[in-house]
Formats: sequence, C-alpha cells, structure tokens
Amino acid sequence: MTLLKTDGLVKKFGGLVATDDVNLSVEENERVSIIGPNGAGKSTLVNLITRRLDPTEGDIQFKGESIVGRDPHEVVQMGISKSFQTASIFSELTVRENAEIAALAAENGSFGFKFLQHRESLTGVHDRATDTLDAVGLLGQADRTAADLPYGDKRRLEIGIALAAEPDLLLMDEPTAGMSPEETESTVDLIEEVKRELGLTFVLIEHDMEIVFRISDRIVVLNRGQIIAEGTPDEIRGDDEVQEAYLGGVDL
Repeated sequence: MTLLKTDGLVKKFGGLVATDDVNLSVEENERVSIIGPNGAGKSTLVNLITRRLDPTEGDIQFKGESIVGRDPHEVVQMGISKSFQTASIFSELTVRENAEIAALAAENGSFGFKFLQHRESLTGVHDRATDTLDAVGLLGQADRTAADLPYGDKRRLEIGIALAAEPDLLLMDEPTAGMSPEETESTVDLIEEVKRELGLTFVLIEHDMEIVFRISDRIVVLNRGQIIAEGTPDEIRGDDEVQEAYLGGVDL
C-alpha cells in the first residue's frame, strides 16, 4: 500500500524554487531516507508533507487522500508525526507531561494546559505516555524536568513525543544533529528498535551517510529541489551522479 505520495510538488519562495516537481512515494512499512547537499530542499519537502508550508503547485496524498489545505494538527490525527531538527520539548514540564501532551494532542487535535490537573482520569493518554517513554528508554526519568535531561536524552524525548501520537508515518529531521558519537549510536539503536518492534513507516533526513546506509530500505537523493536518484543503499552508493552532487565525487 502506498502510504504517502507527492505529485508534481513545487514550493517557491519568491524567485527561489525550493522543491521542483517532486514525485515521491513511500510504501507502508518502508524506511526511506532523503539525502542531498545543504539547500537541496529536504526540510522544505518535509514541512510541505507535515503541512507547515503550503505548496505552490502539486498535490500531497496520505492514505490516498489529499492533505493539501489541511491544518498541521489534522495531519497528525490522520497519522503523520514529525521529530524536528532541534529538540522541540516543553522544557519546564516533566518528561511524562511532555509525552502526555503529545498523546492528548494527537487524540483531540488541541488541548488546554489545564488537562495536566486532571490527567490521572485520562487513562488512555497516561498509558500511551508510559508505553512511549518505556520504548525510548526514558521511563526511569519520567518525573524529571525535561530541561534537566542531557542533550541526547532530550532528542530521545523528542522522538518519543512524535511516537506518542501513534503515527502511521514518522518523519525525522536529522535526529542525531549535535549529538556525541555515543549519543548518536544510542539514538540509531533506538530507531532500529522502533523499526523492528513497531514496523513503523518512516522518512528520515540525515547527513550522516553511515546512519542512512544502516537503516534505510530506500534512499531518495535531492539536489536543487529535484530528485536526481533513488534506490537501495547499494544502488545509491554506486551512483556517480549522487557522488558528484552530494560529495563532490568522493566515494560514499
């Protein structure tokens, strides 16, 4: 089943064409990485899919239904969730409260902070938050203020927030950015565990090619807003055009 499809997707910022006739499809349970040099249009593409940007031209379909014109919270409720390039958490709240907010927002679309006063009555939200924190290895720090977490754990919490929405499609924008080698390894292990245990469909934007080749079923290469290649990790590794565009001819 094709879970996500873009058709002739164009996004212009004045005279700048950030995405240029992008036709992308992602199958259910597939793990797709989007790579390319800085300015290739990767983050713009993800922001179009998550409805944080409106396309200039083209269509985006999720589960066979166009999502152009929908609000971001609507596509979350439909089953699309995103972890951001930098940790996006409620620093003043506890780790558990962060997960509960994400679970409740995905369920209801919007919320007031007063729900925190009555969250014990929201059994499903509480259980989902607990399961999510357990999955990302943060259950033991559930009552800790999020601001006090080490950077790597903040990024893990941010992935957990995205997972708390119980998405069918998870988009991850450079989930290991700014991490130490040890934190990166731990996060990649987490992504692989999510891939293995949940069978989750995800789209990953990542500059670290070792990570991309390790966890991807298929790789899509963007350059100057256009898809210039796509294929398995082995196919992309041997593509001369990709090597030239992405690394100036250096072997991947």
